[in-house]
Amino acid sequence: MVRILHGADFHLDSAYGALGEEQARARRQESRELVRRMVEYANEQGAQVMLLAGDLFDSDEFFSQTGEDLALALSRFEGKVFIAPGNHDFCAPGSAYDRILWPENVHVFRADKLERVDLSDLQCSVWGAGFTAPSVNDGSVLRGFAAPDDGWTHLLVLHGDVGVRDSRYRPLTEEQLAATGVDYAALGHQHTFSGVHRLGKTAWAYCGCMEGRGFDELGEKGVLCGTVSPGRADLRFVPMGTRRYEILNVDVTDSQPLAAISGALPRDTEKDIYRIILTGETETPVRLDWLQQELADRFYALELRDQTRMKQDLWAKCGEDSLRGLFLQELRKKYDAAADEAARKKIEQAVRFGLAAMDNREM
Repeated sequence: MVRILHGADFHLDSAYGALGEEQARARRQESRELVRRMVEYANEQGAQVMLLAGDLFDSDEFFSQTGEDLALALSRFEGKVFIAPGNHDFCAPGSAYDRILWPENVHVFRADKLERVDLSDLQCSVWGAGFTAPSVNDGSVLRGFAAPDDGWTHLLVLHGDVGVRDSRYRPLTEEQLAATGVDYAALGHQHTFSGVHRLGKTAWAYCGCMEGRGFDELGEKGVLCGTVSPGRADLRFVPMGTRRYEILNVDVTDSQPLAAISGALPRDTEKDIYRIILTGETETPVRLDWLQQELADRFYALELRDQTRMKQDLWAKCGEDSLRGLFLQELRKKYDAAADEAARKKIEQAVRFGLAAMDNREM
């Protein structure tokens, strides 16, 4: 049995272009500190092997201090680290993997074909390959590969795109993964935790990125940690991110926008980055600047979007000699005959849906 930690897609030194200069600089520093925290956690859990599945850097343009901090953090891991470079940090002459002085416990898979490293004390073999260019248009790296059935634990670390046939980022298939016969395939590239899947003997997963960088990377981000043995993988997702990106839709119909937002927010949002989308009908235009000022202290960063519409008299054209008028006339009869307020609310909603359909617009 081997205790592992699986991480990927750190994207160190990302631009964080949607944030202000000071916040972007702070976010880059927080991302560097995440690596140190990850190593500390791995040591606390007694991890023996760390599998890092690529895109550790966002590009080949990174601060030298970032590379030095990464190498220093990994040197403090009490086991062996294996890195499979991805499309953002591909391994080529003069790339990050040539410019950084890696500690002795770090092994980088520098070729685009599978390499095997044996850890005899653990009766474990680690297989991996790296990107050597910013795109890899085929998944031939796994073609014909099958790990030996020798009683050892076999691990695979790889950056690639499972189930995306035309991907430029090493397309892989589930059939290829199943045919490897490895006990666990640690994958990178997709930024959302996939869950741990099993294909025959082989378990595989994307751990996702370790820190969200935009509103396309929502919620908790982290790593996988646990044990792998022949034919078995017991892994759990461990949140690591410092801050979360979240999108919240708030209907402000019949409410003051500030009160509606406050009522919809969860607790403890001060460290997170939110996009709040206001919907529904209002009597007067929403004052986004004022709302931004009132809410700013409740978030690390906040983006407000106004998708409200001005409230209209639902029955304004009731009885008009048109399809709209006849539609409203029929529903007005039902409205006036409704037994209670709840029934009238449902009829009003039906009117809104009907009018939106006639106008070819969203509710």
